[in-house]
Amino acid sequence: MQARAVGLVAGFAADRLFGDPATGHPVAAFGRFAHDVEQRAWADDVVTGAAYTGVLVGGAGVLGVVIAGVTRRPLLQAAVTAATTWAVLGGRSLGREAEAIRNHLAADDLPAARRRLTHLVGRDTDALDASEISRAVVESVAENTSDAVVAPLLAGAIAGVPGLVAYRAANTLDAMVGHRSERYERFGWASARLDDLLNLVPSRLSALLAAVLAPVVGGDTKRALDVWRRDAPHHPSPNAGPVEAAFAGALDVRLGGVNSYRDHVEDRHTLGDGRPVEPDDITRSVRLADLVGLAALGVAAVIAVRPSRRRPAGR
Repeated sequence: MQARAVGLVAGFAADRLFGDPATGHPVAAFGRFAHDVEQRAWADDVVTGAAYTGVLVGGAGVLGVVIAGVTRRPLLQAAVTAATTWAVLGGRSLGREAEAIRNHLAADDLPAARRRLTHLVGRDTDALDASEISRAVVESVAENTSDAVVAPLLAGAIAGVPGLVAYRAANTLDAMVGHRSERYERFGWASARLDDLLNLVPSRLSALLAAVLAPVVGGDTKRALDVWRRDAPHHPSPNAGPVEAAFAGALDVRLGGVNSYRDHVEDRHTLGDGRPVEPDDITRSVRLADLVGLAALGVAAVIAVRPSRRRPAGR
């Protein structure tokens, strides 16, 4: 258990120092494989989609179990856990993307900011002004801090390498096929629901940590908690709602609203009572996200070193 905790801490540090691996990223390789499988297996029904999700996520979990089984020595276990944690976390790269957009806005280069924003969100960015671009970035920072930092840390703390790779596989499939569209409404249903289930606890931990840490970025804990309680239930996502609402309250800005996508328009309700988001709020949101990630690491390390309950011999 101590090796697992050491591996999580080392992997988190590697992500903070280096970001995503420049080449040969295993998550990208899994995504390409999942895409190839989808092209061969796709059918417009829930059962096929559920089988697709079950086989790929289950296969990733089995691979993780095999890896864990052949790396039982503490030093080797810590090293493998660290490498896997580094591969599945996305905190540093998320912050880099957000700050790159902030820099484009500071230079009054809206076209470049809109293009770079497509790396973070799926909405139509062509007509967004500086405030709407900033809102989209802060929302993405909030949601992805939960999905790509807090959730994998908790999965790794509870289930080690198998938990890390299975969670990341499920989250990747949700991003690929879990969105609402004519092609994926039924086929992607299982991927979306599985991701919702896996992120129920991490999203709420992320929201709680954001509220507690709000004073560090000039915010107020009570306001963040109030906005979370009042506005999150109106958000269409059961997990993005709490963390985005908590970030809105912590930063004292307004998030949510109407988003236009290629094939539909979505009203995500207004989150928060503050002012419209400004480019400088992107930097504040990244700082808050970094602190949430660090606090989540502490929680994960405590969980990882919990005593294992073994039955006494003879029972």
